[in-house]
Amino acid sequence: MYSIDLSDKAAVVFGVANHRSIAWAIADILHQAGAKVALAYQNERLKRSVEKLVADWDDPLLFECDVSEDGNIERAFEGAVAKLGRLDVVIHSIAFANREDLGGRFVETPREGFRVALDVSAYSLVPITRYAANHMKPDGGSILTMTFQAGERVFPGYNVMSTAKAALENEVRQLAHDMGPENIRVNAVSAGPVDTLSSRVIAGYSDMKKAAAERSPLKRNVTVAEVAKTALYLCSDLSTGVTGEVVHVDSGYHVMGI
Repeated sequence: MYSIDLSDKAAVVFGVANHRSIAWAIADILHQAGAKVALAYQNERLKRSVEKLVADWDDPLLFECDVSEDGNIERAFEGAVAKLGRLDVVIHSIAFANREDLGGRFVETPREGFRVALDVSAYSLVPITRYAANHMKPDGGSILTMTFQAGERVFPGYNVMSTAKAALENEVRQLAHDMGPENIRVNAVSAGPVDTLSSRVIAGYSDMKKAAAERSPLKRNVTVAEVAKTALYLCSDLSTGVTGEVVHVDSGYHVMGI
């Protein structure tokens, strides 16, 4: 168990797909720190994979939730909190764009592809925060999402997902303002390139990873474990004064000009 003790916390994690998921690394570290953790998976197709990940957990809590429908989100929280007894932490690690929109020229992005990417990858944080807040009273809590430096800079091939991440980061600031009076903190972790199911379909991903390793101050790429440890801090009481932040975990690559 980590020295950060979350034995009095309960968390819902959205976005676990397989063992490479950043969402899984975060869920696992929260569990190791003592938190009660419920996992929300997208659909029946992913259920078996998620079940295997938590096979050694005591009485794991799994919920199906397609975040493109608000009703699904509301029901997921109601079901999770009924089992957990409380809600202190929410992890939003969700991103999706049509594969054909992650390559070529951004100017060719079709309207429907743009809508899908922004809806699932960015807008979903809004209803997740809204419904989570209903269960975090009176003590408040921590809501954390995942972003990437493409929300600030151009990464050829990331295309419409860059726009989605930019929108997501703006949402973090606005939601932090909205939720602050309820003692709910909203932050983001901007991770460097890591090998996940979704990253491997991005055109130019290997070039992103190589450039980050060569040019970052630490001269290497980060691991999902390092991303998860920062998430653990932001979900704990060590970060009670932190909200509206985008915390970079990228070996310092974001500070470089070339």
